[in-house]
Amino acid sequence: MSLRNLRNALLAMGVFLALIWILQAANWADGYRLDQEYGILPHSIGRIQDIFTAPFLHASWGHIEGNSVPLFMLGVAAAYRGIRRFLAVTLLVAIVSGLTVWLFQGGNVVTVGASGIIFGYFGYVLVRGIFDRNLLDLAIGILAGAAYWGILAVAIPGTPGISWLAHLGGLVGGVLAGWLLRAHSSQVAVAGGPSGLLSGWTLTGQQEDTVSRGGATGTAAGSQAADDLLRQLDDMGL
Repeated sequence: MSLRNLRNALLAMGVFLALIWILQAANWADGYRLDQEYGILPHSIGRIQDIFTAPFLHASWGHIEGNSVPLFMLGVAAAYRGIRRFLAVTLLVAIVSGLTVWLFQGGNVVTVGASGIIFGYFGYVLVRGIFDRNLLDLAIGILAGAAYWGILAVAIPGTPGISWLAHLGGLVGGVLAGWLLRAHSSQVAVAGGPSGLLSGWTLTGQQEDTVSRGGATGTAAGSQAADDLLRQLDDMGL
């Protein structure tokens, strides 16, 4: 883990938290009208775009206070490998979590809050070390799981006032992001003898697409979907 990446992760989550707290103050001062106007309203075609605004809004001070610490900690864990990948994870989680609520939640109750994003970061951090075969990421995922396993309890259907669908959708989105944005695995052919494929665990996670040494070359197969998404973020200047 580089200090630069850690600094960027802390900065990104600091900005994220500052934004949702500023919006909470404005929302509270306006009688929580923002929740009603920009929260997720199930099955409403004209409100489907609110899946992108709902995670920034909260229903009360207690709601945002309960979300802030796990959001910051899991967000930093998700972001330290790079801001572009982190933005892609956040976008995918917001879409999957929001659409899960929009499609399957009943009634006309508006859903707001960053809980779906928290569950997404939780799922992403847990599986990233496995998909990337990275010991550091795996250790972080285990620690995150041990620290925040209790948040899974609120995903149980029937918990009063809790949108378990948002949490479930976020968790699925995080696991999906871990798969789509996994690092390329290196395959190395050893020169001067029979070819062999070496696929191991790395401590740094900095894996190369192609390895060449002593006249032998190895190629890596990556996820085309992840490449396309990160390339688009590059074109946007992120």
